[in-house]
Amino acid sequence: MRKQGANFGRKPVRVVLTGGPDGWRWTLFTEHGEPETGELPGQGVRWSGRGRRDEAPAWWRRRLAQDAEDLRELVGWKLTDRTFAELGVEAEITWFAVADPVEWEGLVTLRDPDPARFPGEVRPFVVTLEPGRGAVLPDDHLLFSTLAADAWATLGAVAGQVGTAPPRASFLCGWNDHRSVRVGRGALHVSTQVGGDGVERLGEVHGTRPAGWGGNPELRFRLDGIDLLDEPAADVVALLEGLGHEIERRHGHHLLRAMGLTLGGPDERGGRFTSVGLRLPDVLADAWR
Repeated sequence: MRKQGANFGRKPVRVVLTGGPDGWRWTLFTEHGEPETGELPGQGVRWSGRGRRDEAPAWWRRRLAQDAEDLRELVGWKLTDRTFAELGVEAEITWFAVADPVEWEGLVTLRDPDPARFPGEVRPFVVTLEPGRGAVLPDDHLLFSTLAADAWATLGAVAGQVGTAPPRASFLCGWNDHRSVRVGRGALHVSTQVGGDGVERLGEVHGTRPAGWGGNPELRFRLDGIDLLDEPAADVVALLEGLGHEIERRHGHHLLRAMGLTLGGPDERGGRFTSVGLRLPDVLADAWR
């Protein structure tokens, strides 16, 4: 978020999120001082049929509702991170719809710091990737032989373990189904596809985690003892190359085709990877099922 007129160190009281024709904006009200305003990423709320005057399609309102939900989460992350840095506490926002889905007001409550802010206090949620086989979770697994129904049941169990919402389904081109669950500030995604035998099975395990604090619990992905989203991207690449893996750099991603692994996220200045995906390597996928 781009801040204007910052009132650092002052207690946040209320937040307003508004979507307009040209995009979304937020306004933060503190206990004292002038309100702060800023812009948020994403498109505006007005339907545009590429110059046509068509009415908005039936799915447009659902799209706006999803945008608003994602931005409420983003505002919450940004505000609580700032409040922790300045005041040593967390900021929890309780949102109310003013004009659903394009205008929301949130009341801010301060609470004690999340224990996961401090290293070693909360055990991370570790996903161990096994190329050609799938992924091993703390209490379960997601293997490429897993039937779709069992994969969805596993995601549901993960949501219960970490205390987040049930798996959310969304359309992803090239897959028969795609669902995800929130783990801390990251997300564990699963995509399925129908094989040559007509059976729908797991096709890809994918994880995302934004830069910065990973939330509670922190989602981690490990391969051969390497924390793929925790180590600096340059170090991850060097370690993988040191193990003899061939890495192809393409469109901002690092591809390890022999393993079916894709890493994405760091910009030219470095940083850490923010996404990792594992699917069957091509040589196995051609013979699978």
